[in-house]
Amino acid sequence: MNKVVLAGGTGFVGQDFARRFKQLGYEVGIISRQSGHIAWEDREGIIQALEGAELLINLAGKSVNCRYTEENRRIILESRTQTTRILGESVLSCKNPPKLWINSSTATIYRHAEDRPMTEQDGEIGTGFSVDVATAWEQAFFEFSLPSTRQIALRIAIVLGNGGVMEPLTNLVRFRLGGSQGSGRQQFSWIHIEDLFRMVIYLQEHPQLEGVFNASSPHPVTNRHLMAALRQQMGVGWGLSSPRWMLEFGARIIRTETELVLKSRWVIPARLEHEGFVFTYNTLDTALAEILKQKN
Repeated sequence: MNKVVLAGGTGFVGQDFARRFKQLGYEVGIISRQSGHIAWEDREGIIQALEGAELLINLAGKSVNCRYTEENRRIILESRTQTTRILGESVLSCKNPPKLWINSSTATIYRHAEDRPMTEQDGEIGTGFSVDVATAWEQAFFEFSLPSTRQIALRIAIVLGNGGVMEPLTNLVRFRLGGSQGSGRQQFSWIHIEDLFRMVIYLQEHPQLEGVFNASSPHPVTNRHLMAALRQQMGVGWGLSSPRWMLEFGARIIRTETELVLKSRWVIPARLEHEGFVFTYNTLDTALAEILKQKN
């Protein structure tokens, strides 16, 4: 039986991936801080899980949906870099290491962009805390030289599926708060969770591919378009818009940061499209229709 190891595999994406891999007949090992799985402190257990695995996918990291206090900043950074280094050292300790290691990164690594899209080749790295985390995360990953293991960093956009960010977005629309946020001009780069999984399989099946890939739909939209599409799909005629000052006030109340909705992420999957990957959900309307159909 083929084996896959999901590090940080108990979150929204990890649970979905575990289900899909099991449907394909894989044995799935999960490394997590939650009980019932391989613990991050159990180095021997991690090495044993990785021995003979076809694939290692690292999704670990504290959620950025919080206030960026000094303590949260430290945990956000260390929960990504330290776990990545634990995995790298464990792969080096394997006699039969995984053939492919896919490490999460984030599309937030690029600058706020309203003027042009960012690709792997000509995208400009931004500044600020989130960008610093992303660059440190990728540096921790690529500092390992693994002769028997191919390495790919996925700069993942906002993942849409039955859970995750769709819960707060649909709640906003349902309670008539689903207008544009801020200027509404900021770009929203996204990917349907099924296409993210298909992307992983595609990368696994093409052994010549390595390095950095943008994991996003080829058709990002503005925030105004996103909220209008959600309202249309949910049959809600209007929604109150939220100016920046209101978002700043609300973010403090619900203990999060406005960057999550106000940063313009304009990211294009140029490398994957060039390599021939075809998206099942390449437009927002098709993605939302499928997801909301599951919820009804």
